[in-house]
Amino acid sequence: MNYLPVARRLNNLSKIEIMDTALPNTVIQQRNRKKVYLVVDVLLVLSICIWLVRFSFASTISRSAFTTSTVEVGSIENTLTASGQILPEFEEVITSPISASIQNVLLDAGSAVKAGQAILTLDKTATQTEYEKQKFQLESKRNSIQQLKVELDKSFYDIKSNNDIKQLRINSLKAAVEDAKRLYKAGGGTKEDVERAELDLKVAELEKKQLENEIKAKQKTMQLEIRESEIAAAIQENDLNALGRKLQMADIVANHAGVITWVNKNIGVSIQEGESLARVADLSSFKANGTISDTYLDQLHNGMPVIIRANDMEVRGIISTIYPSVQNGIVSFDIQLNDRNNKQLRPDMKVDVYVVTAANNHTMRVANGAAFKGAPMQDIFVLKGDKAERRTVHIGMSNFDYVEIKDNVQPGDVVITSDMSDYKNAKEITIKK
Repeated sequence: MNYLPVARRLNNLSKIEIMDTALPNTVIQQRNRKKVYLVVDVLLVLSICIWLVRFSFASTISRSAFTTSTVEVGSIENTLTASGQILPEFEEVITSPISASIQNVLLDAGSAVKAGQAILTLDKTATQTEYEKQKFQLESKRNSIQQLKVELDKSFYDIKSNNDIKQLRINSLKAAVEDAKRLYKAGGGTKEDVERAELDLKVAELEKKQLENEIKAKQKTMQLEIRESEIAAAIQENDLNALGRKLQMADIVANHAGVITWVNKNIGVSIQEGESLARVADLSSFKANGTISDTYLDQLHNGMPVIIRANDMEVRGIISTIYPSVQNGIVSFDIQLNDRNNKQLRPDMKVDVYVVTAANNHTMRVANGAAFKGAPMQDIFVLKGDKAERRTVHIGMSNFDYVEIKDNVQPGDVVITSDMSDYKNAKEITIKK
């Protein structure tokens, strides 16, 4: 493009301004606007030239600069991408039943262990002393119960003896009343003597009735006191038995055969009750634990198919448990593996997890690549000889391996799977050897 006439016109305009400085303001403003228009025109022409040059380069690509995939008919599974970890299907966590200190470690991590085999020993001196103390306290409590029974029996016997004495006195007073009545009839006594004898009898009968009520209340009190003491002794006995069981469990042994995956080797360190001491796993069978963003929680359910991959290994399974708690926006779920005895599985192995949400067994598909951005409708490039033409297609299901293309392609078409965003304005691209 020849810019010389434009430059001359700008030069002439400048000369006119210098020679004639007394022009009116309207004329000067008009000339200034013309200058601006000229500059805009120049910039516009330059932009068009640059775009044409860029377009001419962008419409050509080397064959080695992109990857392709042939459209084929096959099955495809729509998946959600998650992460996971392989875990032993059975793993026993051995905890300390008592507060103690580690005395000796007999087996290290990685060692095979049989059921009942000792793993480590604890210093049980403090707990053993406490056990003996509680044992003596229980024996003392039982003796106290026996002593209480003896004392209460004696008290009850004393009350009963008093009651018998009252009965004898009542019998005596009844005889005195009869004697007073006979004397009164015979003229040897007075009416007052009869009334006094009858009054003494009534008082004695009331006293006996009061004593009988005391006997009943004392019986109930005896039963309650003895029962309360027996309950306290039973509680103390249960505590003693529990402590005895803990002492027996303090011999840290494996309950099942397996392999020790971890053991606390800090000899002499203080261990609190319930603190982990070792883990024993059965490495003949495995499961997996997956984690995924909580935005997909509504799409997860038990029984969903899952694909697990690590390096060249692929294992399938189903979701067995979905944990309801959400931590830092992450949901966890357990996976039951179809091939739980796979020899390539290892504890704590990190794996890629793909949760299958849908499947189609007969559809057009191509290998997944950077060209596919996840939009339901997008442009792709299909090879035609030494050209690549742009087509708008509808995208269906996708996973790590394949992408479903619903229309505008045929089986056998070759699709560019590399990122072609630099050629988004090109309808056709020339392929260079």
